[in-house]
Amino acid sequence: MPETKRVLVERRGRATVLTLNRPEVHNCIDGPTAAALSHAIDEFAADGDARVLVVTGAGEDAFCTGADLKGTGSLAAHPHMERDGPLRFSRLDPGKPTIAAVNGYCFAGGLELACWCDFRIASESAEFGALNRRWGVPFLDGGTQQFPRAVGLGNALWLIESGVRIDARRALEIGLVQEVVPSGRALDRALELAERIAAYPQSSVRADRAAARAALGLPFAQGFPLEAELGMPTLFDPEMRAGLERFASGDRPESPRPA
Repeated sequence: MPETKRVLVERRGRATVLTLNRPEVHNCIDGPTAAALSHAIDEFAADGDARVLVVTGAGEDAFCTGADLKGTGSLAAHPHMERDGPLRFSRLDPGKPTIAAVNGYCFAGGLELACWCDFRIASESAEFGALNRRWGVPFLDGGTQQFPRAVGLGNALWLIESGVRIDARRALEIGLVQEVVPSGRALDRALELAERIAAYPQSSVRADRAAARAALGLPFAQGFPLEAELGMPTLFDPEMRAGLERFASGDRPESPRPA
């Protein structure tokens, strides 16, 4: 399959949908796919009109099952392996909201990719797990850092050490996913939320996102000044001023509710 087709990128309004497109191998990632994934994230970051990134997998069988274990040589071949990791997304931050729309299998490096996103919407048929544990393959794309942030240390170590395979409902219980929707609806729901997020004044969304991510684990004495440093400049955002004018005129948009 040509490299340009391994990762599909499509604009849906103000959202960008990034689709891993290797359904015949459960959307696992080889070297060319990792390069295309990295490039697509960079392109989204640079696109001033794109406000939210939705990451998903082609078909209903799998979101992503991680590294292509039959093609590990191509994953280690790129010159920035130590800095970027084999799958090449973990050190990237587009500075804008990201949502994982998880359908089917979400294992190993695929779980790392889902947890790289800000939050996760899962199909009721989704399954999650550190199945790489069976082969002795370590996490090198942020799993040991992202999992504890998503579910807490105990749950993260339970996943990492046992290699347990869990369904979407259990993933919701432990905070690994934020919503579970009927099969086939994960992408639609992610796009509904993406469009709502994209409609908000963006400078405050991005500042609050950056503060929450950067201050995680810091004491309040350091986190509060960081929040102020990032948030105060957004008070001068024309989008916020327009929003306050709408509020004063009686405009009260309905807030989204969980699926």
